[in-house]
Amino acid sequence: MGSQELAFVKQAFDTNWIAPVGPHVDAFEQEFCQVTGASYAVAVSSGTAALHLALQLVGVGPGDEVFCSTLTFAATANPIIYLGAKPVFIDSDRISWNMNPELLQEALQKRASNGKLPKAVILVHLYGQSADIEPILQVCDQYNIPLIEDAAEALGATYKGLSPGTFGRLGIYSFNGNKIITTSGGGMLVSDDEKLVVKAKFLATQARDPAPHYQHSEIGYNYRLSNVLAGIGRGQLQVLNQRVAARRRNFEIYQSALGDLPGIEFMPETNFGYSTRWLTALTVATEAFGADREYIRLQLAKQQIEARPVWKPLHLQPVFSECECIGGEVGEDLFLRGLCLPSGSNLTDEDLARVISAIKAIYLTT
Repeated sequence: MGSQELAFVKQAFDTNWIAPVGPHVDAFEQEFCQVTGASYAVAVSSGTAALHLALQLVGVGPGDEVFCSTLTFAATANPIIYLGAKPVFIDSDRISWNMNPELLQEALQKRASNGKLPKAVILVHLYGQSADIEPILQVCDQYNIPLIEDAAEALGATYKGLSPGTFGRLGIYSFNGNKIITTSGGGMLVSDDEKLVVKAKFLATQARDPAPHYQHSEIGYNYRLSNVLAGIGRGQLQVLNQRVAARRRNFEIYQSALGDLPGIEFMPETNFGYSTRWLTALTVATEAFGADREYIRLQLAKQQIEARPVWKPLHLQPVFSECECIGGEVGEDLFLRGLCLPSGSNLTDEDLARVISAIKAIYLTT
């Protein structure tokens, strides 16, 4: 947090704009559109809330199927279940670690021949890196399936010079405490379709009909972001580029120091995008390095260094065990061998050196 965030929060207190909606919310939405290139935005209480609204806005309901990236956090798929629909998971490619466009195309062709196309596709942009959007959007358009982009981890990234999250019918972002910018908790839903965003704001404010009394013709949600948190978001947006630079610097230092170790391979950066390196992720080839990912993680933990495995694919999660997965081998391999290193924007050179020294020591002693 910096001084500008505090100034905006103080302004909210001074003007007594504490409750949801208010001038900071309106300004945050407008400024977010300026940063991302989105046409319209609605600030909500979380990225998960934004996904829930997005799925409802494109008509997902009980019994529908929704295709979804498997290598992601559970929050991507949970809203599918909220609506009584069923996720079908799509494996990653090794180029971006994101949804494999060829697998998606094959799956949609097969579904089309059976007359059972999914109601929507959720595409995740993982660890600050954009998926290969164009072929995915092209095949979705071919079958008239709305594409929803989960860019929770990719604010500040680009795909061919544009912001991931702004290509599909709807896009979502997260401002949770671990994201590249934060409002402590919060999210944003964006679209080029003004009617969808107007509808989203209506649903997010308890679907209250325009009347002098409280009247409701639809079920709504308490999903709007508060004016106080939007003030924090406005301040954070001003330093987004600095946060991206800090994350990329972390990656470059790690890669320079550890990239030549046998068995260590860092998450690649695609030639079609610019990654924020939200998290620095790598894979470990056990035989070459002399230890597996889990041994490294546990040895780091003994030194009070927190590293985490790459996301466990959703098709391996007990809660989704009965859901279909198309492919899965790539996601499973990345999970078994993948490790995310400490990646905070405020890491010092001393912090980074301590992590690097610890990993080198593990290699030398195994």
